[in-house]
Amino acid sequence: MLGAGPAGSAAAIAACQAGAPVRVFEKSVFPRHKVCGEFLSPEVAPILEKLGVARAFFSAKPHLISRLAFHFPGVTKRGNLPEPGWGLSRYAFDQLLLDQAIGLGANLERRPAPEPVRPPMVVSTGRRFQGKRGGRLFGFKAHYSGPPTDSVELFFFRGCYVGVNGVEAGITNVCGLGPEEVLRQCGFEPDSLLAAFEPLRDRLTPLQRTMPWLTTGPLYFREQLSAKPEPGCYYAGDQLSFVDPFTGTGMLSALLTGAAAGAAAATGQSPAVYLHQAGQKLGQARYVSSVIRWSIEKGLAARLVKWVPSGLLVNWTRPRVQ
Repeated sequence: MLGAGPAGSAAAIAACQAGAPVRVFEKSVFPRHKVCGEFLSPEVAPILEKLGVARAFFSAKPHLISRLAFHFPGVTKRGNLPEPGWGLSRYAFDQLLLDQAIGLGANLERRPAPEPVRPPMVVSTGRRFQGKRGGRLFGFKAHYSGPPTDSVELFFFRGCYVGVNGVEAGITNVCGLGPEEVLRQCGFEPDSLLAAFEPLRDRLTPLQRTMPWLTTGPLYFREQLSAKPEPGCYYAGDQLSFVDPFTGTGMLSALLTGAAAGAAAATGQSPAVYLHQAGQKLGQARYVSSVIRWSIEKGLAARLVKWVPSGLLVNWTRPRVQ
């Protein structure tokens, strides 16, 4: 396994459960903070059970999230989620998954993978793609203290997206994505950017930032679902398909594809069959997120959100778990 994030650890767990010997290569030290929305949709519950980490997950006391709010310039829409989800930091989530993999017998090697790695291998090293200078996107994230709410709130302005939701221990996670030209205008200082949009400024006023901003990028949206399969190679998580984070499906997709990739590698399923099945699970979510991204760029999203029920928007952007 290349990478020990949610997709890599899920792959290691699934492969161990199938009886395969597993080595995990990860150069980062855990636990760690990552630029991530840290929202887990309700569809993760059966996957956590199957991976054997549901008890550890709920012992970490994830924040229950039952409502949703969209904020555009001049337009705000609030509603209930079809089912409650949870907020849990990557600091806690990554560690509990990795602990489970090691507990099942995976051998963790804290170093980059040697070249070449003998197949079968699962590639789950996160976002490793870059766009052209001038049109690139950068992500940023920080934790805040203060009164949490039971909502995940999504703010769209100036081509940027910012998500705000509670995680464990009374912490609020603030994570965003913005074009480099907009970020450059504020000196790549997220505080200045966030203060420029009144609904977001009002939301953060009762809170206090408790950590330095983390940044990542440049990023762009791409996928390898239609790529030519490589013998013995199974891509998972963001390496397989990186879509807009405003869909709130990143961690769900990582678990879903990671577990499937680990099982496929352990049982000798062909990468072509794995990619086909992954495409069936992720295809709708990817298509809908691209339509929403287009509507945002064209200035149509506020009208779309105004008339489409929140529950439908949520369901349309969810991967197929079964």
